[in-house]
Amino acid sequence: MGKLLLFLLVSFLLLDVTFQSKGKDNNILLITFDQKTQQAPHYSGLPTASAPTPPALWLLSNGTVAYLAGPLSRWVIPGFYMLAIVVGIPANVAILFAVVTEVRRVSSAILYCSLAVSDLFLLLSLVFKAHYHLHGNHWVFSETACRIVTACFYGNLYCSAHTLACISVKRYLAVVRPFLYKSLPKRAYTAWASVVVWGVFGAAVIPELLVRQSYHLPQLGLTTCHDVLPLDYSSHAPLLYYKLGLTFLGLLVPLVVTAVCYARIVRELNHSHHDWALYVKASSLVFVIFVACFGPAGTLHFLHYVRLLADKEDSFYGYFNVAVCLCCLHACLDPFLFLLMSKSISHLFSDPVSYVKSV
Repeated sequence: MGKLLLFLLVSFLLLDVTFQSKGKDNNILLITFDQKTQQAPHYSGLPTASAPTPPALWLLSNGTVAYLAGPLSRWVIPGFYMLAIVVGIPANVAILFAVVTEVRRVSSAILYCSLAVSDLFLLLSLVFKAHYHLHGNHWVFSETACRIVTACFYGNLYCSAHTLACISVKRYLAVVRPFLYKSLPKRAYTAWASVVVWGVFGAAVIPELLVRQSYHLPQLGLTTCHDVLPLDYSSHAPLLYYKLGLTFLGLLVPLVVTAVCYARIVRELNHSHHDWALYVKASSLVFVIFVACFGPAGTLHFLHYVRLLADKEDSFYGYFNVAVCLCCLHACLDPFLFLLMSKSISHLFSDPVSYVKSV
């Protein structure tokens, strides 16, 4: 499903559908970071590459200049990305090969495969984002590549969060509602849940593919990708509301669902007559890591767009970029959390493999 989605996105982008011709000529505002820009005057030092030069913007905010030229965006953030890439790609590939053979027989394997695929696509997009940051926040690839990387990054971030929420709902039903869980067509439900998650967020990131994401900044001699966007353009103006709703649906909703599910699971197991201490500790650790990774990004992202809409204030964006690094770290932690949960079950049941697969 992930490969099919990526193929469709690439094929769609080849049509080169844009709406930039409707842009205004007045002052330009930014949706992603800086709110104070203007169109740049004629700049004779633009690159002479054969590829079309991105439109130029002139920054007026010292905060934006400091962020784009500072060590946070050029060293700290790509350092987190590279750590996630080095650890996460081989770990997710290993888990994918371990569970893919069980897809036809075990319902949970469908969700684990979906999670591994979305994490892999997220980590692969980080390769390009790390290159962008390490080269001084200068995008050297095409505009089409910038759109694909942006859509792949955010789309798979939301897919991972919702797949983890689906896994938590499945565990909740198995522990708190075991009779209902036993009567459900689990393989069909998990398959449809994965299809819906991929379909919804595959469609949700289409606006990222329709608008220009890269702009040249003569003031710094950089071409940014997704860091600076003109809010005054008719193609970009609705993005604030779109991103606000997508943040709520893509990050905050699965955060609440997962919190409720794991709270009920731990409560139910603590009242059980069996010794579930190890499983409770493992579940609590999984929940804490999930909240630590997705909580700050979801909260700061939401507040960032609320402040942009209310006060045209973008001071949360730098903090949000750091919080997004935590989400990326979750992509490399998921395989190890899966093994941790499996190990905790193995101490409680004589046939741990069959139980883990059923949960």
